[in-house]
Amino acid sequence: MAEFLYRLGKATARRAWAVIAAWVVLLAIAGAAFGMGHGSLAASFDIPGLPSSEVVDELAAELPEYAGASGTIVLRTADGQPFTETQRDQVANAVASAAALPDLAQAVDPFAAEAQRQSQAEEIAAGQAAIQAGGQELDQAEAQIAAAEQAVQTGQVPPPADPEAAAAQLEAQRAAIEEGRAELAAQTAQLEAAAALLALAEPIRMVSEDGGAALVQLAFTEPRLDLPSESKRAAIAHFEDADLDGIEVAASVDMSQDVPDLLGPGEAVGLALAALVLVVMFRALIPMAAPVIGAVTGVGVATLGTLAFSSAVTMTSVTPILGVMLGLAVGVDYSLFIVNRHRRQVLAGLAPLESLALANGTSGTAVVFAGATVVVALAALTVTGVPFLGLMGLVGAASVAVAVLVAVTLTPAILGLAGRRVLPRAARSGARPHNPAPPRPARAVVSALQAVAAVAVLAALAIPAMDMRLGLPDGSSEPKGSLAERAHTVTAQRFGPGANSPLLVAAHLPEGLDDAARLAAQIEIAQAVGAQAGVAGVAPVAVSESGRLAAFQVLPEGGPNDESTANLVGRLRGLDAGPGDQALGVAGQAAINIDISDRLRAVLPLYLGVVVGLTVLILILVFRSLLVPLIAAGGFILSLFATLGLVVMVFQWGWAKDVIRLNAPGPVLNFLPVILAGVLFGLAMDYQIFLAAGMREAYVHGDPPRLAVAHGFRAGRAVVVAAGLIMVAIFGSFALADSAMVKAFGFALALGVVMDAFIVRLVLMPALMSLVGAAAWRIPRWLDRLLPQADIEGARLERRHAEQRSGPVQTADS
Repeated sequence: MAEFLYRLGKATARRAWAVIAAWVVLLAIAGAAFGMGHGSLAASFDIPGLPSSEVVDELAAELPEYAGASGTIVLRTADGQPFTETQRDQVANAVASAAALPDLAQAVDPFAAEAQRQSQAEEIAAGQAAIQAGGQELDQAEAQIAAAEQAVQTGQVPPPADPEAAAAQLEAQRAAIEEGRAELAAQTAQLEAAAALLALAEPIRMVSEDGGAALVQLAFTEPRLDLPSESKRAAIAHFEDADLDGIEVAASVDMSQDVPDLLGPGEAVGLALAALVLVVMFRALIPMAAPVIGAVTGVGVATLGTLAFSSAVTMTSVTPILGVMLGLAVGVDYSLFIVNRHRRQVLAGLAPLESLALANGTSGTAVVFAGATVVVALAALTVTGVPFLGLMGLVGAASVAVAVLVAVTLTPAILGLAGRRVLPRAARSGARPHNPAPPRPARAVVSALQAVAAVAVLAALAIPAMDMRLGLPDGSSEPKGSLAERAHTVTAQRFGPGANSPLLVAAHLPEGLDDAARLAAQIEIAQAVGAQAGVAGVAPVAVSESGRLAAFQVLPEGGPNDESTANLVGRLRGLDAGPGDQALGVAGQAAINIDISDRLRAVLPLYLGVVVGLTVLILILVFRSLLVPLIAAGGFILSLFATLGLVVMVFQWGWAKDVIRLNAPGPVLNFLPVILAGVLFGLAMDYQIFLAAGMREAYVHGDPPRLAVAHGFRAGRAVVVAAGLIMVAIFGSFALADSAMVKAFGFALALGVVMDAFIVRLVLMPALMSLVGAAAWRIPRWLDRLLPQADIEGARLERRHAEQRSGPVQTADS
């Protein structure tokens, strides 16, 4: 590998313009493929086989009109007063004209729905009054019969001429009265059932009690994951553009949450900060430009190529954004490692062309190996069995792979055009770099204190991770004043928190029920559901034509991300209700999000086991050691959980949320821990390799163990610090995005780099390596014989080419 990259570096430097042109053509091809094949990105997430997904499949078969996506348009009077008659008419007109919107199955006029509810209540009251009057009439008839009989018995009236006919007539009258009472009883039962259902559904309102807010429920023909964003935007625009005087319009998060921008001002600031770090480190513009140009080129190729497949596969909106994050960060860093090695060699007197080839063969080999570990870690997301996570991992892996190709081809080409201009002007004029004094090994007590302090800090930061709750952002997490945030706030204040997270409950009914028995079954189920803690209201929605499936809308007391809502979903699924005593199914956006979070929580230990196992195996191969991999893996776990603890503090507890412009705290993004584990694993291995390889090389060349740690640490610390700062700048820029999901990714990845690069790799790892001494490099002989040689720093290549020159290559620190 090292020899191949040596030749590749020399060839690309000699044919620099051809290589640059090839990448420009590749970028154009990716752009053309994007133009021909890109489709829409999904703002929703799903996992096959979830309990809620099974309910949706049942509804699609039995009640297809309730299996499509849904959304809510939230209306509020600007003055806070109840809607006027004119405003109600305007809303009715807007709802009626919405029938022509794409993919819209139904729009419900909230005022018509409330009028129907009021009419039902009035009909029930009138029916109850009529039954009461009918009962009084029957009582009067009975009293009249009894009085007539008593009058005959007491002789007040003469007996009838035909006693038998008179008795038959009285008996017929009594039968008619009994029949009337039976009919009144049946009517009473029906009215009581209707009244019971109306009472259970009372909290489920379409117009607020104060009359100043209303909810327009929208039902779409397409399922949630297949509904185009254009259809949702069209529905929102229809009501925003409608003639609604004095009415403010907002839309629920499932309607208004759109695909976030891939790049924005924040990312430009991140790249600018990365460029500033490079300028400070290299004190020249050209070595700064090469990594930045390479990273932007690689991101362009990878992102456009990824989006070209978005019409063929269901791709979530954050999938390409993750690729952009990783492509920018590792693209700059990988080129940085090669540029840094090249500059050091040119400063030491090596000819630029030979230096480029050697830098590509040595640091380039380390870049390829480090990139391969990131690719493997991200591709391993496919083992979770979660399709959208696996696709995110593959897209991220592709972005990293392109960044590696850019680093070992385009970067040498750009540097080849620069010649000695990669050095500051003073260095090109003949000034020699300052040679620092040899490093001193750290004392054991200092290393011990350093290690204890690092572990204590990381462990303390990890404690909040024990309280981590997973979920998806709701409207409260959206930017202040956005459509989703306003809709969430108005709905929670005017209709209760649960109105932002209605549940759809499906119940199986026995075969052969008549209308009365079916109604009785619905009442029984609704009452059983309404009796559960955490239920604010329940209403029957529909019964399938087969009569086998009944659907209910359930209004929780808590919001979408409240623990009470998750507990309620679990209780409802464990409830056997109705005449069939069958378990209920629960769907709805809140239930789907809960199911996704539960599944991702379950796959995290599996994925961590795979990642840690890879860590140990790869580092045993690289360093021919058992302790070094254990130190690396332990440090990775500490940094991961410390990062998750900080994420909990900010996103779940709300500490310092204003710093990243987080509107409201909530649960941690449910797929963040898994993605964070994969990305941090790869980055941790990058820094571990670039630091520990220098320590091992110094030890192999005869330095005492603790002095070897000092030599390796000083040789690699500058580049690791710069690389870490660059990643923090780029990831941190995404933390300022408007999208709550993108914000969570940027914040977590930036903090993860701080924890791993600056605390674990630069503080904890060297301290532990110094303490364990020579034991760090021991390995059983039988295992050493089995392992292949992995010369990731290209040491043999460097020695081989040094022998061909007059003297060995110096490695003075810049």
